[in-house]
Amino acid sequence: MAKVYTVSQITSYLRKLMLRDPLLGSLSVSGELSNVKYHISGHIYFTLKDEGAALSGIMFASDAALLDLRLTDGMKVWVTGSIGVYEKGGTYQIYAKSIRREGLKEELEEMGMFDDIYKQPVPVYIKRLGVVTASTGAAIRDIINITKRRNPYVEIVLYPAKVQGEGAAESVAAGIRTLDDAGVDVIIAGRGGGSIEDLWAFNERIVAEAIFNSSTPVISAVGHETDFTIADLAADLRAPTPSAAAELAVFDHGQYLESLDAFRCGLRDAIGSRIMRYRLRL
Repeated sequence: MAKVYTVSQITSYLRKLMLRDPLLGSLSVSGELSNVKYHISGHIYFTLKDEGAALSGIMFASDAALLDLRLTDGMKVWVTGSIGVYEKGGTYQIYAKSIRREGLKEELEEMGMFDDIYKQPVPVYIKRLGVVTASTGAAIRDIINITKRRNPYVEIVLYPAKVQGEGAAESVAAGIRTLDDAGVDVIIAGRGGGSIEDLWAFNERIVAEAIFNSSTPVISAVGHETDFTIADLAADLRAPTPSAAAELAVFDHGQYLESLDAFRCGLRDAIGSRIMRYRLRL
C-alpha cells in the first residue's frame, strides 16, 4: 500500500519546495489590487489579480510602515517580494516587501521631473566627488580606481548606502541629501548590475525626488549600459555604468597639464612674435 501523508506534511513539503526556488524568493509581480484590508495590527492584506488569475498577498506592518502611498481597490501596482505557502490556510501567497504604483514614470514625467530645463550642468573641474553606493562591491572599486587614475587630487566622499533590499531606496535618498549638504561638487549615485529586483531602489519615487531636489548635480550610474531606471531619467546626467560615471565626473589631470603647457607655449610664441615685430619697427 502506498504511503499516506497528512495534509500538514504535504503543505510543509510544498512550502520547502518554494523556499528553495530562487525565482520565488525575490520577484516583482504586476496586477490590480482588490480586497485591500488594513488590519489593526498594521499588516495589509490584499488580492493581486489580472484577467486570468488572482494571487493573495500580505505586507507585514514593518514593511507597510515604509509605504509612501495608500493602497486602494482597483489600483494597478508592481509588488516586489517572495512567494510562499501559508500552511494554516493551505494557500500560496505573495509576501510583499514593497509596492509601487504602475505609471510612476508617467506621473513624474507629467510633473516635469525629467524636463531638460531642470538639468544642471556637471562642472568640468571638480575637487570633491560624492558617491552614493555600497561600501563594498565592484561599483565603488571602479569609481575609486578611475578617479585616482584620472586625477589623484580629487577627494572622494562616500556615503555607504544600502542599494538592494528593504530600506534601500530610503538609504540611497538619504545619501543624496547628505552629500548635497556636504558641499561636494558632483554626486554619483548608483550600483553595479543585477536583476530588475536588485535595481529596484532606483525606480522608487523617494530616490527620484532626492535627485530632483538636489542643488548638487547628480550623475546616475545604475547597473549596465542596457539597464534603465527612473533615477536615470531624473538625474542631471546618466552614465551607462559606474566606471563611465567616474570618467564623466573627473577631469584628466594629465591632459589638463598638457593643455596648460600647450597654452603656455602658444602664449610665449605669440608674445615673442609680437616683440620681434615691435623691434623691427624701431
